[in-house]
Amino acid sequence: MRPPRSFSFWLGAGVLVLLVLAAVLAPVLAPYGPSEAGPLNAPPSFLHPLGTTGQGFDVLSQFLYGARTSFLVSFSVAGLTTLIGIVVGLVSAYAGGWVDDVLSLLTNVFLAIPGVPLMVVLAAFLPPGELTIILVLTFTGWSFGARLFRSQALSLREREFIAASRLAREARWRIIVVELLPNMLSITVAYLINQVIYAITAEAGLEFLGLGHSSKVTWGTMLNWAQNDSALLQGYWWTFVVPGLGIALTASALALINHAVDEKADPRLRAAPMLRRAFGLRTRSASLITPVVNHD
Repeated sequence: MRPPRSFSFWLGAGVLVLLVLAAVLAPVLAPYGPSEAGPLNAPPSFLHPLGTTGQGFDVLSQFLYGARTSFLVSFSVAGLTTLIGIVVGLVSAYAGGWVDDVLSLLTNVFLAIPGVPLMVVLAAFLPPGELTIILVLTFTGWSFGARLFRSQALSLREREFIAASRLAREARWRIIVVELLPNMLSITVAYLINQVIYAITAEAGLEFLGLGHSSKVTWGTMLNWAQNDSALLQGYWWTFVVPGLGIALTASALALINHAVDEKADPRLRAAPMLRRAFGLRTRSASLITPVVNHD
């Protein structure tokens, strides 16, 4: 699947690439170490461009180093949940019978369990750290993908090219890998992007609640320390605005990419704009159009 040509895709991809590069180059770009202490709660200045925290740590340095852990956790969770969802969904759809019944029951059980309370309970009782966050978010986040991929596979299973592969007596694993998976690429990419958004926000939420490792610098632990220092009440805005902006920018960039992927995968989403351009019409909001009533 070729990347979309829309402006939203390239804008989102550009912002995401800049954030990832900043995280990778943190040892080069950060003016201080993540745990190098200085003045407490210092506002942005020449020495500390984004100020310091209540512990005297440079906010810019912590933002750059924290991005590395946040991206590592979010991309790992997204990859694992997508992989588990694909495997469970495709095996369930293609195998059928009791295998489908068992996997569907397991998926439904996880879908019925409230995700947020389960995440909090698991994170509270397991040893704190990145691995725990990855395992907890993966354990609670794979079921929707399994249901989604199962539905898509059931639809594709009735197509002519799958029937032809069966008549040719091709192996089941080859039908799944060679025939089904390539035709699910667009929905897989869209789901993977959504899972990154889910993971980065869920990770920040768990660490904001104090369920992460306090000695590890992430955007979530930065928000947690800002809360503990009453930064909002004291007016130390830079300690919580900077990590919050990083999370918001990452989620927005991924949402733009996901929107562009959806437009490319579903021609109906771009049919109306194409017709407007073809007839030279301007895009207008429906809420701004005044209905005209003919009294004749």
